[in-house]
Amino acid sequence: MRKDNEILFFTSILDSISEHIVVIDHNGDILYVNKSWQRFAQKNDCMNRGGWEGVNYLAACDYSALAGDDFGRRAAQGIRKIISSDTDLFYLEYPCHSPDEKRWFMMRVAQLKLPAENLYVISHQNITERILAEEHVLSLSRIDGLTKIANRRHFDTFLENEWSRCIRLNMPISIAFIDIDHFKELNDTHGHLFGDECLRVLAGTIQKFAKRPSDLCARYGGDELAIIFGNTTLEESETLINSLFSAVREIKFKNMPPKKAPQITVSIGLANVCPKKETSAEELIRAADTYLYTAKKNGRNRICSGRLNLDAG
Repeated sequence: MRKDNEILFFTSILDSISEHIVVIDHNGDILYVNKSWQRFAQKNDCMNRGGWEGVNYLAACDYSALAGDDFGRRAAQGIRKIISSDTDLFYLEYPCHSPDEKRWFMMRVAQLKLPAENLYVISHQNITERILAEEHVLSLSRIDGLTKIANRRHFDTFLENEWSRCIRLNMPISIAFIDIDHFKELNDTHGHLFGDECLRVLAGTIQKFAKRPSDLCARYGGDELAIIFGNTTLEESETLINSLFSAVREIKFKNMPPKKAPQITVSIGLANVCPKKETSAEELIRAADTYLYTAKKNGRNRICSGRLNLDAG
């Protein structure tokens, strides 16, 4: 086989592989990417107009690390260990979510020994299907038994992760607390089974507004439900919460005669902030809780919202 045919043969093999493959030199400069890499970049609007050759892979990882991305920092460290021959293989699982779907990849880095020089092969394998299966099993321990939405433990973990992500990417985040008005009276008048039904139906209604990977609907405690909107401004959150508020008014209870079924109402406290380093998500929780208290104090069946200023005080 002639040399040019050999190159075409091996290039065709690499281009047929579903993994995204990139080859770098000892400085981190990209020498080659396969078709899967190019297709993924084009689909996700991150194509390099001048081509990929000469782009420094390590510099991109370092840039992400400086922006607070821990996965970028770990990737750069692992690649440098391979280049310095401190280790033979490096693996890293990392998330790469789009606005519409959750995705995870496995990075694998290994040395490619050639007669003239040493190069380094980095592959990215899509492991989303496996991670989602694992998440499904894990989610069973994160779900509230009555409402079938996230429980308080999952709420706390999710908020901590989303708070860190919003700090890293300088994005806003909102939390809303939703409380059924006069819930004790509903229980006393119609029974605890109806109270449970109220929570289930309300949870199902609220869940429809947590559509993105950065959103979460949860049972915070008792009759209090909560929703997190990641990367969402106050104005965007208010639009969503107003729609949610209207949807609650349309709730009907199938197991009760229309004349006997009460019209449930809710009070909502909504708070928004652009988090900063050395701040805590507890500040946003307290703000949302304060707005909820204000909504109740002002007569219930209403929304009270605002933006938290972390610079104040």
